[in-house]
Amino acid sequence: MSVSVTSTISTPVIANSAARILQAAMALCFGAIIVGFVGFSHIEIVHNAAHDTRHANAFPCH
Repeated sequence: MSVSVTSTISTPVIANSAARILQAAMALCFGAIIVGFVGFSHIEIVHNAAHDTRHANAFPCH
């Protein structure tokens, strides 16, 4: 004899939306920090690597 038990856990839509907005905001801030660091970096290797990556992805940079 086997017994199957299922349960559903519902999450509020508001909490789910807030989590998505928080994740998007954090990703945007993290991306801005990385772009700012690389774009204004005085370390030539870091700057040239980003520059070459932009050209490889057909993204105009100058």
